[in-house]
Amino acid sequence: MAKVAREMVEKSGIDVDQLVQLLIKNAAAELTTYYYYTILRANLVGLEGEGLKLIAETARIEDRNHFEALFPRIYELGGELPGDMKAFHDLSACSVPHLPKDPTDVKAILKVLVEAERCAVRGYTHICNMTFGKDHRTYDLALAILNEEIEHESWFSEFLGEGPSGHFLREGETSPWVSKFLK
Repeated sequence: MAKVAREMVEKSGIDVDQLVQLLIKNAAAELTTYYYYTILRANLVGLEGEGLKLIAETARIEDRNHFEALFPRIYELGGELPGDMKAFHDLSACSVPHLPKDPTDVKAILKVLVEAERCAVRGYTHICNMTFGKDHRTYDLALAILNEEIEHESWFSEFLGEGPSGHFLREGETSPWVSKFLK
């Protein structure tokens, strides 16, 4: 634990235990999303599904990167991840993105994907609002993740026809916003 870092966050008026619990719940959401996106991606088949596979894969990998970027901050603030994977899974800040009843329904899969991203956008916006001007390191991390989650939501939303496209598939490395926390 980084004692002075935690002390500074406490002195800024943040309930550090509450913040750590939020970070753990979001880390659980990221890791479970990574797992369930693996299943969803595998079911994106056929002419319609294959067109979405690469973008679903990018979101899947970036969600794993979010988990990898979050857990060091949890430990820096004196928290820890549960030792039991099932307990960790059940802490998730978002409901799990299950495969729809009809696994060939690509539009239903897209709806699952977009709802998972919307939950993440709400969660990281909350953490940003909580830490802005008080806990610079957590704010910077949550903002980086938020930027990627907003892009994920936009990708899936646009495939659902919810508006014109202002986004393009990322080329090159994944996690342009979060990568600085992975080095």
